[in-house]
Amino acid sequence: MSNAIGSKMGTQRLRWKMPQTKGALMPSDMTVTHVNQTAELFLPEASTVAVAQYQQQSSDWLKTHSIEFFNLTLKDLISKGAVLRPEVDRETGKIKQRMEFDLKDLNEFEYKVNGIIDVCTSRIKYCMQGSKKTFGLVNGENVGILVDVSEANFGFGRRLALQNALMHVIDEQLANKTGLYFAGFGSDIQPLWPGLRLVNKSLLEEAKNWVMNLSSQGGTNLIGALKHIYKCEGVQTILVILGSVPDQNLKLIDEYFEQLCIGREIQIHSVSYDCSDHQTNVLLMKMSNMSKGNYHCSNSTIEEAIYASFDVRKLLEEIRQCQGVLNRISEIKQGKFGTALVTVIDQLSNKIVSAPENNLLKNPPGHHLPLRIEATSCESLSSASWIAKNGLKARGLDLYQVLAPNAFSFREEFIPIIRKTVQSQVHSRAMTQFQWHDGTLKNVHVDMTTLFEYQKQLGAMVKLLENRIDWLSASSQSIFGTIIEKKIVLLLDLSLQNTKFLVTIQNSLRLLFEQQLLNTEYFNVIGCGSEVKMWMPTLVRSTGDHLQQAWRWVLNFGCGGSRNILEGLRRALENDDQIQHNIEVEGIYLFISGVPDQSPDLLYSYLEEIAAGRGLRLHVVLFNVDDYDANGAIPSKYANITKTAEILRNMAHCTGGRFQWLQETGIIESDDVSALSREIEKALNFSRKCALLVDSVKKRQGLNENCKESDVLIETSTLSLPPGTTVRSLPPPKETALSQARRAFASEKERDNSIPKALAYDHGQTYQPSASPSAKQNGGDHPGKSSRESSSKGKTQKIRGRRCVDHAFFYTGNKNDVGSVFTKYPAVEQKFRSDKRLRVLDKEEQITTKDWMKMYSLSKLKLNLEKLAAGSECHHIGHVTERVQILGGKTVDAKLCKIFPTINVSGTLRHLLLTATDLVEFEDQAESVLTRYLKRLQWLLSGSREIFGTIVDKKCVFLIDISGSMEDRMEDLRKKLILLIWEQLHKYKIRFNLIKFSKTCERWRPSIVEPSDENCQEAVHWVTQLQASGNTCTLEALQMAFQETDLDAIYLLTDGKPDSSFSLVLQELKSLNLESRVTINTISFNCADSTANEFLQTMAHENRGRYHSTIEKSFDVHLFAHQLIEGRFEDPQLPIMPEFGGDDLKRLAKEIAKGRKYIAQSRTYRRMFEELKKVNEEVVPSHDCMSSSDFKSDSANVSKAKRPISAKP
Repeated sequence: MSNAIGSKMGTQRLRWKMPQTKGALMPSDMTVTHVNQTAELFLPEASTVAVAQYQQQSSDWLKTHSIEFFNLTLKDLISKGAVLRPEVDRETGKIKQRMEFDLKDLNEFEYKVNGIIDVCTSRIKYCMQGSKKTFGLVNGENVGILVDVSEANFGFGRRLALQNALMHVIDEQLANKTGLYFAGFGSDIQPLWPGLRLVNKSLLEEAKNWVMNLSSQGGTNLIGALKHIYKCEGVQTILVILGSVPDQNLKLIDEYFEQLCIGREIQIHSVSYDCSDHQTNVLLMKMSNMSKGNYHCSNSTIEEAIYASFDVRKLLEEIRQCQGVLNRISEIKQGKFGTALVTVIDQLSNKIVSAPENNLLKNPPGHHLPLRIEATSCESLSSASWIAKNGLKARGLDLYQVLAPNAFSFREEFIPIIRKTVQSQVHSRAMTQFQWHDGTLKNVHVDMTTLFEYQKQLGAMVKLLENRIDWLSASSQSIFGTIIEKKIVLLLDLSLQNTKFLVTIQNSLRLLFEQQLLNTEYFNVIGCGSEVKMWMPTLVRSTGDHLQQAWRWVLNFGCGGSRNILEGLRRALENDDQIQHNIEVEGIYLFISGVPDQSPDLLYSYLEEIAAGRGLRLHVVLFNVDDYDANGAIPSKYANITKTAEILRNMAHCTGGRFQWLQETGIIESDDVSALSREIEKALNFSRKCALLVDSVKKRQGLNENCKESDVLIETSTLSLPPGTTVRSLPPPKETALSQARRAFASEKERDNSIPKALAYDHGQTYQPSASPSAKQNGGDHPGKSSRESSSKGKTQKIRGRRCVDHAFFYTGNKNDVGSVFTKYPAVEQKFRSDKRLRVLDKEEQITTKDWMKMYSLSKLKLNLEKLAAGSECHHIGHVTERVQILGGKTVDAKLCKIFPTINVSGTLRHLLLTATDLVEFEDQAESVLTRYLKRLQWLLSGSREIFGTIVDKKCVFLIDISGSMEDRMEDLRKKLILLIWEQLHKYKIRFNLIKFSKTCERWRPSIVEPSDENCQEAVHWVTQLQASGNTCTLEALQMAFQETDLDAIYLLTDGKPDSSFSLVLQELKSLNLESRVTINTISFNCADSTANEFLQTMAHENRGRYHSTIEKSFDVHLFAHQLIEGRFEDPQLPIMPEFGGDDLKRLAKEIAKGRKYIAQSRTYRRMFEELKKVNEEVVPSHDCMSSSDFKSDSANVSKAKRPISAKP
């Protein structure tokens, strides 16, 4: 480019100019004048001219920098060739033109055109910097500025952004002008000065103060503003900044301005400032065209809008012309130029041209020598298989395996005698409570000696895993991993983009041939470019001779074309010769540097279909080199390396294969290494849990009162048991007097509550005075009392404040048999009372689901059906009689009470205490509450709450992950963040700050701020500028968040694993949050990695926070609620509710499922009433001393029978 410009300048002879010596210092007497002194005096003047040219409009700048100026057009390209004698096509008989070009001329021409593209690209970048991005390049010496100050342009937080932009353009561009004039226009005109003013420092300060004091005013009187400024004398350029639709008709403004321009040479520099109205933007373009001015479009939300600006658009047109010339040069090199045949004269020798690309590249020492094949005896296993054979579980080092012999589960059982469900307890000095892997709590006896030995073995296991990782990171394993199949195909990417890396590919294959392929049985090598090349037609034996032959073939292949991977896969798998000899490929190792030619969906479907039922696995190795300039144009093969990795990863995983991502610096991602790293994390987690167990024993025994939780392996020498000491299991605690008293009271209470209103006697038994309260009062112990005393009614007894039955005793007439009759029975308390009042408020409350359920759960609203329906316990099973103990210590026969509905509650048969009417009322209220729950669910899944949940703290910091993996989801994230700012932070007056993190961390503000309109608008603007790139430095972001002095909660939003290990992040977080006790809430944003989600759950729960996760987009909560309500909750299973991952949604979904279950049970109970009514019409009572009339009266209304009938003495 510089040569081209120099040749152009060389054709023009410069006039002699006298150097400017004004203000120069006198040279020293010792100074010697040299021949370049005059040229050096002109250097400052030349640089000033270059800067002035760069500040021109693009149309003026292109006059001296276009392809026409440097004679690089298509016409000039044709002039480089020589026309030859035409040829006659033998097939068609038509005459074809022929041309001849010199390759040296073509390369030089192509180099100069590329130089023009580079200069134009730099010019575009210059036009998108600073104030030029908002207002463009403002030309002219005397400039008048018209600013739209209407309410539409100054509302919604736009005023502050416009004021800041005006301050920048004053400092950067307008300060260099000769004269300025400012005026704001809304409904009226607000001029700063009466006329044009010369620029000086005080005038610029006055203009800045005027800008900061601008206020909104009415509509947009554009015609009035133009009429006003055209009256200002001396103005050469008018800068019109318009951000809203004018009040006047646009066609009327167009006609008025056309008449206004007649006879005037004032240029209009129009700026569309965040104006989304297309017709208004077209009007500004016409005004700039008619006045031969400039048009600029600025939009904070749509970055592509700036390409409509005149400066940028002309530069892009110039670049398109350059691309057209380059395409023609490419056609010429291929031998065609339109319909003409082209011959390119190459100066290179035929030997160099025909040689492969690797002959022109620098080879490592010994690259062309024969292979030095090594026979290895180690077993080839993937990390998953190796862990299954040598991992923690395989070696019995899983913590739960070690603790299982001394771990005892809590028991929860219903005790009939006390009519309660009780849970087993353990003495605090005997065992330690420990959370099991399934979430349950167990009582664990801690054996110190066993745990110390276990810690030693864990340390050795971690070292073994680290050695395995080091082995996988060396030699050929660091490139291809371990070759585990016996019949393999190596599929190589030989596209044109890999020409520079051909030696690297060959060297990688050399290592593989020498170290691993001898352990296989069959192999083949296939190269994929536009054409597929196979070393052998079929798989061959893995012998030393075959490996040497394959290496010689590898040394001679070259790169060319694209990546036809699908054809390579078909050649490897659909081979008829291999099928005839029953040789099936077991593994394919694909070495590739970019996305294949075929679509990902086509590749996925082909691989899944071909691998089904044959045990085929595709292992993918992605190799890429960061050899591009981050500030320049990115080549196409590196356009989106994250997307490339995702496609290739899915290709490997859909067949059960492994994925490995390499760079020159080392391994970026490896499934083998990741599996081993997870095993190390598990071992360290077990070690921490062991430390907690030992510390709990130390605290309980008083050995170390100040011991703290340890996160490292325990030193084995810290504690040791005395010699000869054996660990014995402790006996169960003895039953105390208090527990015995409780048992006796419960037994007495059970007996009192089970006495029926019925006549009862026992054959062959004499009356026991202890069973008669009246007999005790008279002091007798024999049934031979007077009939008056025997038949007298006993007084009403009260036991612990509860009213008992009234009863009387009598002789039956059969010798000394005594009977008793209970004359009065207390009324049964109604179990369910209908509550017609509204139980749950309709207004949504900004609280967590946990707090909301404390007020509105089914138990709090007294809608727990199991508690409402459970009555006296029934011990009867079918028609089989059994012996039950009575009050006097004797046993009698008991039979089933057929007239009462019996239900199963927690494994125990009980009588139903609700009537059919009660059940109907229960269902109505339960449906009403469930409908309210569904409304709450819809509210939680709307707006920003779908991602962030309810923000309940008043001082929050939000950590936003913008790593490279978030690129595809950034648009959705920006929308949700904007909703969060206005919908929750601004509405509920929550002070906040924002921190974005990828490879670095950056705050929005130095500290948390109030949610004012201006702050929220600036936060929205900051959010719209978020771009995804880099890694995920979660720990650094958390450390920056804890620098806030006054903070209530942190919300961490991320989509995957952090760069640091899980244990390190949790350990550092524990120390950071030890004193401040800040609530940390985590948000899993479209993350499918279960390990990362478990890590986020652990972080939230350890820091008193909540865990949120996004739900499947296929789930429509409104449709789900509509189906439930319309179906009146008939089916407790359908429609199926998805498994929510977030704490809030999971808790609410659990309560909804419980309500659906209760409604289904209630309807089942009502059906039991209908069936029982039919049965009771035919059933004869089986009780010996109960009359049929009594039975009919009791069975007439089943709902009034609240107690069972059983035999009593």
